[in-house]
Amino acid sequence: MRDEGESPRETAAPEPAPPSSGLLTEIGQLGRAVKHLFGAQMHLLAAELGLARSAVSWMLLAGLAATVAGVGFGLTVLGLLGVVLAAWFGSWIWSLLVLALLQMLFLVGSILLFRRCMHWMSLPVTRNEWSEMMRDTLHKAETEIEAEAGNRQGNREGDRS
Repeated sequence: MRDEGESPRETAAPEPAPPSSGLLTEIGQLGRAVKHLFGAQMHLLAAELGLARSAVSWMLLAGLAATVAGVGFGLTVLGLLGVVLAAWFGSWIWSLLVLALLQMLFLVGSILLFRRCMHWMSLPVTRNEWSEMMRDTLHKAETEIEAEAGNRQGNREGDRS
């Protein structure tokens, strides 16, 4: 029998844990670590996308500010040039006429340059190169689409096996 001083808990030996419980614990820890890692990656991706959206807005705002500053600078230079011409000619009317003539020459020069560029684009060699470049681009896009469709088809067949 038992000694009266011993309790039933002391006499019963603890049952040994199954040998695979350590492996299961490690696999569970690995799963939690992978989940934590991918959760962190998803959080980082969301933060980067938010920054990208914000960057696009700020870039548009910076472009608008640069345009406004450029126009302001151009008007200031024209004003200063007008003052210098007025002092030189001794008449505001003559200085404004010269400024208008300078602006008209700049406009005509820009139009002529644009027309020359359009002419270069319409030359037979340029047209052929342009058409070939467009065909090559279209062919590359179609090849990529076909390759992507083939990869998806191969993945579906692999999933069915």
